[in-house]
Amino acid sequence: KHKMARFQRIFSQGQGTDTPLMDTAEHIHISSLALLKMLKHGRAGVPMEVMGLMLGDFVDDYTVKVVDVFAMPQSGTGVAVEAVDHAFQTKMLEMLRQTGRPEMVVGWYHSHPGFGCWLSNVDVQTQHNFEQLNQRAVAVVIDPVQSVRGKVVIDAFRTIDPQAMVLGKEPRQTTSNVGHLNKSSIQALIHGLNRHYYSISISYRKNELEERMLLNLYKKKWTDSLLVRDFEKQTEENENTVGSMLDLSKSYITAVEEEQKLSAEKLAIARVGKVDAKKHLEMDISSLMSENINDCLCSNVDRIIFRQILQKAAVTNYGNVDKDKPMA
Repeated sequence: KHKMARFQRIFSQGQGTDTPLMDTAEHIHISSLALLKMLKHGRAGVPMEVMGLMLGDFVDDYTVKVVDVFAMPQSGTGVAVEAVDHAFQTKMLEMLRQTGRPEMVVGWYHSHPGFGCWLSNVDVQTQHNFEQLNQRAVAVVIDPVQSVRGKVVIDAFRTIDPQAMVLGKEPRQTTSNVGHLNKSSIQALIHGLNRHYYSISISYRKNELEERMLLNLYKKKWTDSLLVRDFEKQTEENENTVGSMLDLSKSYITAVEEEQKLSAEKLAIARVGKVDAKKHLEMDISSLMSENINDCLCSNVDRIIFRQILQKAAVTNYGNVDKDKPMA
């Protein structure tokens, strides 16, 4: 009877039970403005690492909101970065409050140009210093080199208390229902992920004003089509495009000859990893024709309009000169 009770107690506490666990994981909401600033700052510093502070609020026990960021005076290399002026943070926060930005510092960010998102020993120590000021401080790592349009390589971390690990306590993120949907990279696991620090899931939020700002970011005006390019640059680009078209034409002729000799299966294998000459040739022809037609129209409109303006100015000046002459 005692053995049976002991077995029941062991199995009730084991991993085989289906008892539901409360989701105690945190989630970080990063605004579009903060994400653009971090990415732009990171790309400006390549190949060096850069760092800055994140402003926002701790909405509740499960949500961290990041609304803005600003850069810090720093001493960085290709593999490490450290702040050098700690008084700058206080001065910057005072100036931001004067401009209507009352948020607090919720963490810091830095870049890893080209080698993924993880925390080095220096980064772990820096994050530990931030967590001494605020236990919920977050470290965000962004890779501006691997980030491409539509996908930003970014991750958020927080250190694991070694005393809690000794006592057998797990970090709160291990009970998350969504935090582990993002697969951890091998580089991060090698550099101490889930041993010295854990990852926090990130999402991006934008309000109506930020959405309008993003829509107008690369919006072209109708006057942009009337800009006349430099003639020498235009000639050089035309020569390069024509040279590229010549090479693509030769490649396309070779591809047509292969179609007549090889079967469909062998042809599909032979074209793996090769440039589609026909597609690139069509793109170059369309680009060359549209740009040159646009330049011709713009130069003619520019010449005609300015000629009329100069003629009117000359007539006006000639009339004024005649009026200023003394009568004989």
